[in-house]
Amino acid sequence: MTDVLRTRAELAAALGPATGRVGLVMTMGALHAGHEALLVAARERADLVVATIFVNPLQFGPNEDLDRYPRTFEADLKICRAAGVDLVYAPGPAEVYPAGDPLVRVDPGPLGAQLEGASRPGFFHGVLTVVLKMFNLVSPDYAFFGEKDYQQLALVRRMVRDLDLDVEIVGVPTVREPDGLALSSRNRYLAGLERQGALALSTALRAGADAATRGLDPAAVLAAAQRAFDADQGGARLDYLVLTDPELRPDPVAGPARLLVAGWVGDTRLIDNIGLRLAAATS
Repeated sequence: MTDVLRTRAELAAALGPATGRVGLVMTMGALHAGHEALLVAARERADLVVATIFVNPLQFGPNEDLDRYPRTFEADLKICRAAGVDLVYAPGPAEVYPAGDPLVRVDPGPLGAQLEGASRPGFFHGVLTVVLKMFNLVSPDYAFFGEKDYQQLALVRRMVRDLDLDVEIVGVPTVREPDGLALSSRNRYLAGLERQGALALSTALRAGADAATRGLDPAAVLAAAQRAFDADQGGARLDYLVLTDPELRPDPVAGPARLLVAGWVGDTRLIDNIGLRLAAATS
């Protein structure tokens, strides 16, 4: 049985008698198999699973797709029920921000101004603010985030570490279509040739990962990814393609690394990333 809660009071009343470990999955709705993987991971770890469905206005810029963002609540609820979610918290903006847009917001620091933050100023202020509010309202033991939004995952982990929050952040691997396209709620905007063009992102990542497997140095790995994107762009326009360490610091050396890409396909902006391992430099 999945209970739907609309207010803070209803959420508090439902959580009050709960026992055991609480797992939280935060979403903006328009759920797909990637979200389902988060819910399943939460069900495996937690005694009580809470999913939130809230389209957060703070993380949309003035020219972004807040009004266009898909809202499919009944279909989302079916996915939550099938995954064994106990509580779905689906408030409106006035419930989350009862005093209006908050004057005090979480500052993501220098990392929040890079990559997605450079392309979408203020985005991570909005993300971290709503994440912290939901942590305070739910008091979860675990919170589950997809690796597809890798910068978001890294910033949430850093916020938890820097602010001494008592929650374990669990990253869940990216779920992909059979042809490699990372699942995203925005994929539904893609039509016809745009859907094919979107594959340029995952093609570039695979090429970079293959180059790393062959022991090439970081510059060569990045160059291989760039060549693959250019050869298979299909109308996609590159925003950024970068190679970092796992905490998104530049100039990675030997060991784990992250290759991240963002681009536009028509009017739709997509992101993707992949983990890889760089070989040690040889003299």
